[in-house]
Amino acid sequence: MNILIVLTSHDELGDTGEKTGFWLEELAAPYYVLKDAGHRLTLASPKGGQPPLDPKSDEPDNQTEDTERFKNDPEAQQALATTKLLSEMDPADFDAVFYPGGHGPLWDLAESADSKRIIEGTLRAGKPVALVCHAPAVLKIVETEDGAPIVKGRKVTGFTNEEEEAVGLTDVVPFLLEDTLKEQGAQWSEGGVFAEHVVADGLLITGQNPPSSAPTAQALMKALAAKEEYA
Repeated sequence: MNILIVLTSHDELGDTGEKTGFWLEELAAPYYVLKDAGHRLTLASPKGGQPPLDPKSDEPDNQTEDTERFKNDPEAQQALATTKLLSEMDPADFDAVFYPGGHGPLWDLAESADSKRIIEGTLRAGKPVALVCHAPAVLKIVETEDGAPIVKGRKVTGFTNEEEEAVGLTDVVPFLLEDTLKEQGAQWSEGGVFAEHVVADGLLITGQNPPSSAPTAQALMKALAAKEEYA
C-alpha cells in the first residue's frame, strides 16, 4: 500500500533562537515499521526538499536502533532530502497518512490548509490517519463534513502538558496541544510522562510521545489490515 508521511518545514523554536523541526525517532521508527511490512512510502513537507531535524532528537541519549539505521540508510536519506511538496499531494493517491511529531508542526502544519485538506480527504475516503507526539496538534483545524472539530467526541492523545513542562517549553510553544484538543471536545487520555500510549478511534490513530512512535505505526497497519479484510 502507498503511505504518505508528512513532515514539518519549520525550524525556529519560537523566539528562543534555538532550532526545532521533526523528531528523528518519530520518523525513523514508523518508517521501518511500515517499510519492512512492504508498504511504499512517500515523504512530503510544506516547503519540500530537506525538512529540518530537531537537533535535540539527534543527541546521543535520544538514539535508538531505528535512528541509527535511518541515518545509515542511503535510500532513507535520499527520501528525506527530497521530500515532495505537500501542496502537490493528493489524498486519493494514498491508502493512509502518517504524521511524525517534533515541535515544528505546532507552527506550520497546525495552520496548513494543505495538511487540513489531506487529513479531511483521507478520513472521508475511509482511510486511516495516524499522528504521534506533537503531530496531533495539526488536527485543531481539521473538521468533519458538517464543520465540527474532527476531534470532538473522539478519543485522542498527544504530547501532554506535563511532558511539555518537563522539556521546559510550556511558555515557548504557540499553544498547548492537550489544552487545545480538550477545548475542542476531544476525549483525551494519556499514559505516564514519556510512557508509551496509543489511542485508536476508528480511522484516527494518535500516539503520545517518542516511545509511542513505533506502536502508533503498528496501530496504523492494524487499521489498514482491517480495512483490507472488510473491503
